[in-house]
Amino acid sequence: MDKMYDLIIIGGGPAGAAAAVYAGRKKIKTLLLADIFGGQSAVSDEIQNWLGEKNITGAVLAKKLKDHVAAQETVEIKSGRRVKQIKKNNGNFAIETEEGDIYETRAIILASGSHRRKLCVPGEEKFSGKGVAYCSTCDAPLFKNKITAVIGGGNAGLEAAVDLLPYAEKIYLLIRSEKIKGDPITLEQIKPSLKIEIIFNAEIKEIFGDKFVNGLKYVDLKSGREKELKLNGVFVEIGADPNSKIAESLVKINEWGEVAVDHRTGATSQPGIFAAGDVTDAKYRQNNISAGDAIKAALSAYEYLMAAGQNRL
Repeated sequence: MDKMYDLIIIGGGPAGAAAAVYAGRKKIKTLLLADIFGGQSAVSDEIQNWLGEKNITGAVLAKKLKDHVAAQETVEIKSGRRVKQIKKNNGNFAIETEEGDIYETRAIILASGSHRRKLCVPGEEKFSGKGVAYCSTCDAPLFKNKITAVIGGGNAGLEAAVDLLPYAEKIYLLIRSEKIKGDPITLEQIKPSLKIEIIFNAEIKEIFGDKFVNGLKYVDLKSGREKELKLNGVFVEIGADPNSKIAESLVKINEWGEVAVDHRTGATSQPGIFAAGDVTDAKYRQNNISAGDAIKAALSAYEYLMAAGQNRL
C-alpha cells in the first residue's frame, strides 16, 4: 500500500471537488483521485447555469475547481489517475488504479460520474463543445435562434426538444427507428410546435463544419439514400452510462448501472462507501445538484469516521 487515508474521493467533477472542499474543512486526511478536473463539463465552451457565474467555460470551471481543492491543507490531489477497482481490505478499502498504484482508505466517496453514449461518427469528437452537445438543460440557451438537431427518440431526446423549444429557430428530431419510444405526455408537448420536424429511420453518418458545426449527414434506412441537414447544433441524447463498475462488487447497483444511495446522506449499501453525482440513482443530472449531494456525502463520511473513532486528525 502506498499510503493510508481516512477518505478517498474518486472523481474530479463538481461532485468530487465539492466533497474534497468539505472534507478539507473537516480536516479529514483525504486523497482525491481524478482522471481530469471538471467532469463532462470540461469541454463546454460556455456554461450558463453554474451558480455564481453568468457564464463560464468548462476549462475555467475545471481550473477553479482544482484550485479550490488544492487550497485544502489536508487534501492531496492525484490527477491523471483512473481507478481500476475497489476491494475490501482488513476492514478498510484498497483502491487500485490503472497506473498500478494501490491506496488504502477507511472511507470512500464515489463521484466518478457517467459517460455519455456517443454516436461514434466522424466529426462528433472534433465538434464536441463546438456545436455538439450532450446536455440540453445546460446548453439549450446557447442555441437561441439557431437551427438544431436532437438525436434520439427516447425520453432524453423528447426532453431535449422541449428544452430547445423556447430558444431554437428550428429543431430536427432524428430517430433511428420507426417510432418514438419516449413518454406520450412529453411527445404531446412538442407535437403542436411548428418548430419541430421529426425524421424517422435516420442513421447519423457524419457531423461536419468549420470552426463550429455546420450540418450533419444521415442515411434514410428505408430508401438507403444519404441526406444532409444544414444546422448549427447537434444534441446527442441516446443515454449515458454511470462509471460504477469499479465498485459493483461492493455496493448495490440498479438495473441501469446506477449506484443506489440514501438521498438523505449519500450512503450506499456498503458501510464506509458514499456516493454522489451522476454515478448515483439521483433523478437529475446537474452540476449544482451533484455538488450539493457530494457535500451531504462528505459530511456523512465525516460522521461515519467519527462514530468509528477512526479519524486520526
